[in-house]
Amino acid sequence: MGLTNSQFDSIMRSYEFQQMENRRTLDEHKEYIRLHLPEYYECKNKESSLNLQRATYLMDGKDELARNASEQLALLRAKEDSLLRQAGISADYLTEHYVCNDCKDTGFIRGQKCHCFRMKAIKLLYEQSGIQELLNHDNFDNLSYEYYSGEDLSHFENAVDTCHAFVRNFNSDYRNLFFYGTVGTGKSFLSGCIAKELIEKGNLVIYFSATKLFAELSRGAFDYKNKDELNSLHDDLYNCDLLIIDDLGTELTNSFVSSEFFAILNERHIRKKSTVISTNLSLMNLQDRYSDRVFSRITSNFEVCKLTGQDIRMYKKRQLSRK
Repeated sequence: MGLTNSQFDSIMRSYEFQQMENRRTLDEHKEYIRLHLPEYYECKNKESSLNLQRATYLMDGKDELARNASEQLALLRAKEDSLLRQAGISADYLTEHYVCNDCKDTGFIRGQKCHCFRMKAIKLLYEQSGIQELLNHDNFDNLSYEYYSGEDLSHFENAVDTCHAFVRNFNSDYRNLFFYGTVGTGKSFLSGCIAKELIEKGNLVIYFSATKLFAELSRGAFDYKNKDELNSLHDDLYNCDLLIIDDLGTELTNSFVSSEFFAILNERHIRKKSTVISTNLSLMNLQDRYSDRVFSRITSNFEVCKLTGQDIRMYKKRQLSRK
């Protein structure tokens, strides 16, 4: 999906603001020189007149006079540089400066988006994804196998390989992932790893805990004042590049939740938009808790990864308490 129109407009407004700031700074510099170094502008005025004379001489074929004008121009420019140096002012003080010299703060180079535009887009997607702080820790750089052994290690290694393949082929293959298993075994962590990688590639990722997701949907559905918000939320949930639903099963499940959950899964499947779900529920609990069509949609359209082992969060707390 990339950027929405409003997101694109927001980035372009930031460029317009930066251009205004650049011009304002340059105007302030010019005013400072005018007030504190008037001799510099006297030279500049003479330079303008000489440039005009030189152009006239060249058009009239008066080469000798044109050369003389060029020599005088060189002397004036040398004097201008000397005046700036003596005043302790850098030679580029009266030159417009840019945050990005490549695109000159326009966002585009020969009709193509500049690298700085991409960085702005990534930053915006991070801010609007709801997972920026989470991903400061939950990323592949912090991945460790030290808390697993035996069959638990094998499960985790397979899940990590699946995550790497998911990220690598994200823009070419439609896939969904379902992480389930015991508490604290890395399900949410792996979801975060995937999110960080894809956001940095410019994809729009939306993260929700199941509790917050269905609370937001319920608030919109049962309060007519929030209908517009609900429509906007549905649009985001159905169309974002990746939707992450964390801790499925922690929400209060009822017919409304089951219906909304299926609608999300079904719409995203129709649109070939990937979804990652993590839960502490077993597959049997999943079937008992939600409708048969939800269970069928997950087991038929999601790659299922089981994670087992000790609760890593509790293990780390015990280790800290012993120090």
